[in-house]
Amino acid sequence: MATLILQDGTVFKGQSFGAQTDTDGEVVFNTGMVGYPESMTDPSYRGQILTFTFPFIGNYGVPSEAKNEYGFSKNFESEDIHVRAIICANESRDFSHFTAVSSLHEWMVHHGIPGISGIDTRALTKKLRETGVMLGRIVQDDEKVISHKSEVISIQDPNEGNLVADVSCTEAITYEPNKADFPLGPVAKIIAYDCGIKRNILRSWLKRGVTVHRVPWNYDLKNSTLQYDALFLSNGPGDPKKCKATIEQIKFALQKGIPTFGICLGNQLLALAIGGDTYKLKYGHRGANQPCVEWKDGKPTKRCIITSQNHGFAVSDKLPTGWQVWFTNANDGSVEGIRHDSGKFLSVQFHPEAAPGPEDANYLFDEFLTSLKKQS
Repeated sequence: MATLILQDGTVFKGQSFGAQTDTDGEVVFNTGMVGYPESMTDPSYRGQILTFTFPFIGNYGVPSEAKNEYGFSKNFESEDIHVRAIICANESRDFSHFTAVSSLHEWMVHHGIPGISGIDTRALTKKLRETGVMLGRIVQDDEKVISHKSEVISIQDPNEGNLVADVSCTEAITYEPNKADFPLGPVAKIIAYDCGIKRNILRSWLKRGVTVHRVPWNYDLKNSTLQYDALFLSNGPGDPKKCKATIEQIKFALQKGIPTFGICLGNQLLALAIGGDTYKLKYGHRGANQPCVEWKDGKPTKRCIITSQNHGFAVSDKLPTGWQVWFTNANDGSVEGIRHDSGKFLSVQFHPEAAPGPEDANYLFDEFLTSLKKQS
C-alpha cells in the first residue's frame, strides 16, 4: 500500500509500485495517452509528482537506455528520470512492444522512483483543476500517514529554487551533423542554451544539418569563442524568473541582433528579456492535444495547430512596442508564442519537436532556418 497526501490534507490511498521510498513534490497532471517514458525523462518535470490521466500506464514497457552516436539518449528525452514519482489508475507489468526491454515497474525500481496506482485519478485531476496544482507527498508506510499529514504543509516548493541549474549541462558540448547526410557541411550553427533541453530538440536540429553548441544556462555569450549564426533557448523546469543569468545573455543577443528562437521555457525567458512578464498558471498545460491559434498583425488567422505542451508558467500578453503575440491557446486564450516585427526573434510555448506527439508545429524549425538564410 501507498498513500498520497496533498497539501490541503486530502488523502488518496493506492498500491505502491516502483521504488519503495517516500517522496514529495508539486503534484501535476498530464492528459497524453502515450509517452510516459518521454514525460518521465523530460527535465521540465523536475521536482514534480506526475499524474497520468490515461487509465493504463506501462502496457508497452520501456525501451533501452542506449545512447546514440552523439553520446546522448537514443530513446528518451534525457539520460535521467526527472519526475519525483508518478501516479496512475492502473499500472501494467505485462508489456508488449518491439523496442521494450523492461517493464515500467522494473525501470522505476532501477532509478529509485516510486509510484502509486489504484487511485481515482479523475477525482485527483478534477481537484487540481479546481484548486490549482499543489504540493504533495507519497508515503509507503500507513503508520506514518498521520505524522506526514501534519508535516505535508512544510514541503518546500521546488519552484522556489533554480531548477534549471540542476538540469543544465556544466560545460559546452558541440554536436556536428552527420557528414554522410551533409557532405557540404552544416547548414547553420547555433548556440543552444541548455535549460533542461529535451533530446529530441537536439535530434531535430541535427537531422536538419545544424551544428549545435549546447551550453550551460549561465554561459557567457559576450565572451564566447564559438562560431554561431543564431541562438536557441530550450525548454526547462520551474519559474523562469529564477534564470536571471540566462535572461541577461538574451538581452545581449537582442542588442547585437543575433537571431533567436525559443521553445517552452525559452518563450518565457525571451519575454522577460524584452521587458515582458510571466505568471504561474492555475494547473498548467501538460498533454499532447492543446490547440493553438496563429496570429498575424494583431488578429487571429484561420490556422490552428494541435500541439504537445508541458509548462506551468505563461507569458503575459502585454508586450513592448515592436513585439506581437504569435500564437494563443484556443482553450484559455493564454499566450503560446511571441515574435518581433523584424522576424529575427521569436519563440513558442509549445513543443514543435514533440516525441511522441502531434507534428503540426514541426515546420517551425525549418522556417527559422529559412529565415537565417534570408538574413545571411
